[in-house]
Amino acid sequence: MKPIRVLVVDDSGSARALIRALLESEPGLSVCGEASDGREALELTLQLKPDVITLDLQMPVMDGLTAIEEIMAARATPILVLSDLADSHNAMSAVARGALEAAAKPRIDDGGALARRLRMLAGVPVIRHIRRQSGCTALVPQSELVLQPLSTPVAVGDHPDSRGERLIAIASSTGGPQALAALLPQLPATLAAPVLIAQHLSVGFAEAMADWLNALCPLKVVVAQAGERPQPGCVYLADPARHLILSADRCLRYVEPDERDIYHPSCDRLLCSVAERYREQALGVILTGMGRDGVRGLLDIRAAGGQTLAQDEASSIIFGMNREAILAGAIGRVLPLDEIAGALCRLAGTAP
Repeated sequence: MKPIRVLVVDDSGSARALIRALLESEPGLSVCGEASDGREALELTLQLKPDVITLDLQMPVMDGLTAIEEIMAARATPILVLSDLADSHNAMSAVARGALEAAAKPRIDDGGALARRLRMLAGVPVIRHIRRQSGCTALVPQSELVLQPLSTPVAVGDHPDSRGERLIAIASSTGGPQALAALLPQLPATLAAPVLIAQHLSVGFAEAMADWLNALCPLKVVVAQAGERPQPGCVYLADPARHLILSADRCLRYVEPDERDIYHPSCDRLLCSVAERYREQALGVILTGMGRDGVRGLLDIRAAGGQTLAQDEASSIIFGMNREAILAGAIGRVLPLDEIAGALCRLAGTAP
């Protein structure tokens, strides 16, 4: 099998040397080239045709954000942004412009995790993006996820249950930020249920992601704080440093991760606690992502009488977590991304 060819882009020679050393010590990966600025990155992308790119944001000549737009317009390639935590807001802007994921710059012991992430991203199909007009600074979701107004009719039995407060819990991973940036703006400020999100994310990026989504949405998007009771009209994003769950009194709580935990935050931990606390009032959603985190939690929600939805294959960047949930029998309905918000509004209801 041919090795995955990686283009490393960073204006720091020492950073490029570290990434090269980390990747060349891992099987199945090969550094095919290095670039010190965005313009060189674009030229080498066209010349070398790498399978995946690691990209810094703060660079001379052409910065990372501009480089992403140019690369995605000229030869769409999976991009992993490696950013300083102080630049996390720009990292979310990079995701909006077409990068698949953003992570903290690697340390000397991060080779295995970096290699796993690049192997996964290298297999993700990406499409070309039209260059944005100069001077445009608004954060927008990827072009292929721009949605039309919902026109799905109300199905029999889709009316909200009046016996208790509903709660929506969403699980997502790779491609999740783009999917959330398309889904959440379609939920009205009058949504009668709070929304909890477990999105696999690098530690230190939650605040930036919440700010980015909040700028797009009628609902208020915040990083979940321990001790809060989820309120309708708000979206609570889990901090990946620990696992978010619901306590017995239906308040938000964080628990320390186990050393064996692969995913941060854990979708299963959150969904299982939602199933236990909300039972038939729970609404579980699983979006795009790699692996099977969230499957057990959705099985629990469905067994408790709650409703479960999954994003369909055609609208998913990676049909992985959602596919596993469907195959496990954990999903009541499979929907395109642009129909999920309408289904949630009908199930949860809206305030008058």
